[in-house]
Amino acid sequence: MVELTIARLARAAGVGVETVRYYQRRGLMPTPRAVSGQAFRHYSDEHLKRLRFIRRAQTAGFTLEEIGELLTLDRTSDRPRVRELAGRRLEALAGQIAELETARKALQRLTKACSGSNDGPCPIVEAFDVEG
Repeated sequence: MVELTIARLARAAGVGVETVRYYQRRGLMPTPRAVSGQAFRHYSDEHLKRLRFIRRAQTAGFTLEEIGELLTLDRTSDRPRVRELAGRRLEALAGQIAELETARKALQRLTKACSGSNDGPCPIVEAFDVEG
């Protein structure tokens, strides 16, 4: 079993020490008990596995509340609820993708309009400077 300090745990997962502490305060990461006579708490490979799970779930767009639920569901094998959470996340991602696609197309039109002449106000700046 690997024993890591909080600094090594954080580095191995690609996060900061304060991130680990924040996850501990939120109840996502357990805090190991202090061992009598030792200056540091030691984290195991299970802590690292959990920390990496949290980071990957965040990358997929899950909130910390949802990640907490996923961690709980993992122990209960409640696949229908996991699928429900993932389905909602997929719907949210689809909405974000649609918004980004709309923004991309608008910016393409503005960029094309801006490339015509160097006289007068820039259409891109004007588009962002609209009151309302």
